[in-house]
Amino acid sequence: MENHKKVKALHLDSMRSWVRTEATAREFFLGVVLNGKKLITMPCSPEDPEALAVGLLASRGIISSKEEIEEISFDEASGIIRISATENKKGNGKIFSEDFLRTGYGRDVGGYDDIDFKMKVLSNIRLTREDVLSLYRRFQGSSDLYRETHAVHSAALCDTREILVFAEDIGRHNAVDKIIGRCILDGIGFTNRMLLISGRISAEIIFKAAGFNIPVVISKSAPTDTGVDLARKLGITLIGFVYQSGMNVYAGEERMDRPRLLMGRKFSDAQTERVSAVSCGQ
Repeated sequence: MENHKKVKALHLDSMRSWVRTEATAREFFLGVVLNGKKLITMPCSPEDPEALAVGLLASRGIISSKEEIEEISFDEASGIIRISATENKKGNGKIFSEDFLRTGYGRDVGGYDDIDFKMKVLSNIRLTREDVLSLYRRFQGSSDLYRETHAVHSAALCDTREILVFAEDIGRHNAVDKIIGRCILDGIGFTNRMLLISGRISAEIIFKAAGFNIPVVISKSAPTDTGVDLARKLGITLIGFVYQSGMNVYAGEERMDRPRLLMGRKFSDAQTERVSAVSCGQ
């Protein structure tokens, strides 16, 4: 299924106007049916609907492994993906619940009441500034669809050297769910791995990382205040504002090998309040 479409557009600049052909990202509506019950219809990019559906269910704690999936089938004509799975397991230690799926596709977090802050992400992963910059440059160069349309978000699962799984979608949460789903379907582990995304780092992104024991989340964009707070409480290294030579580390800076110049550097209260991050730039 094509993930983009050519359309005609009237282009105007300061001197003239003309009609030209532009590439747009395709928007597809995917219905997810679990054990005969329709759970949701969601807008998405049409590529890899199986990974998106599995990731959606897994990130909300409805399924936790490939072994729980008995059958999965996708009907492109109707836009319906059907999954048969073993009965839901309650109290399985996941941060998410089936209720989370029903509250507007994860848009209504509803506070911290149902989060177990004892479930910290444990990892011995170590990173350098150069590791992050090198991986993020390759990550940004991986999205042909973004370069053509400028209308999609990207996500990737990496180790400290390589991109292991890459996905893109018109929805930033969908892109992350595709990563989760593809890893589950292909048997790729999450331990000591990093989640790279192209959009802002919100609370739900941190929820998803913690739910799969992913210790590091990285983006060129900024985090939200709740995202920073949750990352600190859940033991996740949160890196934002990745640019040509630097980045901000908002949480979990103990996993970063910092330049000697910055080791032991003290910030004033005003600087801490304004930045609320450890700068790793030059």
